[in-house]
Amino acid sequence: MTYYLEDNFFENKEGYLKFQGFPYSQLFEFQRTQYGGSKLQNHGFNSRANDEFANKTNLDVSRPLIVKNSGKYLIHPDYIYVKNKDISKAVIDVIKAYQQILYAKDYAFAGKLQQLQTLTDIFQKKETLKLFLNEDSEARIFEIISYAILETHYKNQVIYFGWTLEDLQQEHLQLYKTGRTNANDGGIDFVMRPLGRFFQVTEVDSYDKYFLDMDKVNHFPLTFVVKTTQEKETIYQELLDYGTKKSGGLHILEEQYHRAVEEVITINELLEWMSDLDEKDIDFLINEIDRYFRMEMNIE
Repeated sequence: MTYYLEDNFFENKEGYLKFQGFPYSQLFEFQRTQYGGSKLQNHGFNSRANDEFANKTNLDVSRPLIVKNSGKYLIHPDYIYVKNKDISKAVIDVIKAYQQILYAKDYAFAGKLQQLQTLTDIFQKKETLKLFLNEDSEARIFEIISYAILETHYKNQVIYFGWTLEDLQQEHLQLYKTGRTNANDGGIDFVMRPLGRFFQVTEVDSYDKYFLDMDKVNHFPLTFVVKTTQEKETIYQELLDYGTKKSGGLHILEEQYHRAVEEVITINELLEWMSDLDEKDIDFLINEIDRYFRMEMNIE
């Protein structure tokens, strides 16, 4: 028997659900027509979908959600049939409902940004910004807001830079966002000039991810911007302890892991630095949040 999924999928002879035999390029183009899909990169079709699925469900990783086969993508039948019943229609309904939730949430935040830009009192602006910055903040929103705060905080700091003592010149620190959130950036979310610092935004759910980022950049020192209200000293020490454990007794590797943790910044520091900003900087910060949110959501 052949099962259809909105006339786009069919079951092949191996029992996997297949996207009409279309080559990858067409599947990618179909995905880009969906809400939130216009800026997704191809790594989302590869290991990330399987890794996130296994992480969220704690299921057997030997049965991946998506199976790659000669450039085509197959959905494992164990996740399509439940007690011999085809649940593909329900899967599509869930995906569509999730898209509507994303749409409503994204545009609700856009509305809050518009309201924020109409405020004239600096205290009200800061109090409203604080509401956006907490442990329950959506990951993309947290990355955008944390970037805007860090960019504004660092741009007021001056260093002296030059080839010789006689050539030293005053320069302001500049922070750059490397791309959209969830980009395949090799573990670098923000980059600072002229110091050459790397920043990675993350959560405290699993320290394995932190060390994966360290490995990606060959143990170049990373500053972790963590979505937590725990004390930064606690997170920093836990990272060092985890690095010691992960090194397996190899002192050289332990030193590399320890040196790779340059600094930890938490919500506490972000709120403190934002509170110190004057009205001009607060307005700059708000405009940066709006600019990068529009870029993220592809809003003209």
